[in-house]
Amino acid sequence: METPKTLLEAVTHFSDRENCRKFMIALRWQDGIVRCPACGSERVTYLAKANVYKCKTVHPKQKFSLKTGTVFEDSPISLEKWLPAAWMLSNCKNGISSYELHRALGVTQKTAWFMLHRIRIAMTDMTGKIGGGSEPVECDETFVGGKVINMHKHKRVECNAKGGNKAVVLGMLERGGRVKAKVIASRHKPNLSPAMTENIEAGAHIMTDEFPTYGFLETPYRRDAVNHAVEYVNGHIHTNGIENFWSLLKRGLKGTYISVEPFHLDAYVSEQVFRYNNRKDSDDSTRFASCLMGIQGKRLTYSEITGRGLQA
Repeated sequence: METPKTLLEAVTHFSDRENCRKFMIALRWQDGIVRCPACGSERVTYLAKANVYKCKTVHPKQKFSLKTGTVFEDSPISLEKWLPAAWMLSNCKNGISSYELHRALGVTQKTAWFMLHRIRIAMTDMTGKIGGGSEPVECDETFVGGKVINMHKHKRVECNAKGGNKAVVLGMLERGGRVKAKVIASRHKPNLSPAMTENIEAGAHIMTDEFPTYGFLETPYRRDAVNHAVEYVNGHIHTNGIENFWSLLKRGLKGTYISVEPFHLDAYVSEQVFRYNNRKDSDDSTRFASCLMGIQGKRLTYSEITGRGLQA
């Protein structure tokens, strides 16, 4: 299957509906045989004018498109726009704003915002734990949020009443390998310890700063700590790798996205984790393909992403 190598090639290639169809078939069914997502039957026929398939087995959902069963499902946006959008988000180092995407694709800003969030779902890290090898795992937390001094007076009062306005993100980087990161409620042990247990193998060698909670984790680790009040590096003991990841994350949050609600922060963290973990031995084409491998079996509705589904 022909695969574009640059953004220009990708836009040109995926502007052809037939190229999009062939790409999605190869992505979803490695043997090239389209199967009904409802019953799994191979007895399907392609209705070219409607750009959908029809299963010959009688059941309620006989007609389906290549977007059915993916994060693109029930979207009126064509694959000719979805695929270039996924290409741009997976390859732009600092991310891409919804306003930029809306101008590039000719969709509304609200639609572009929703598209980007659906693509971020495909970028969610589903790999296993880190720390099983010989390299140490650097662990650190960072705070994301606006400065209290820059807030309006009533916001400042509300923030002080809650004891702060910063969201906490925990990062864990295996040197020379993958990074894991997620938003946690606080730096206290009940939140920090389960997140590390979930992502780092027991007995792994971890490197941290001198934050005391790391000395009382439930899962046993071999720990070295560096005192940042005195030095940033003590021989091989440092957390410079995960600090580099924080700089990349905040460059995107502050420079591209400007303002991110805490409710959505995990999605933006997942986006940066994806690009960081696919930085080595990958070009734009393979990074795009890795992103699209995560579209199946996932769904995100507008009510979920706006929080309306959580309201009583």
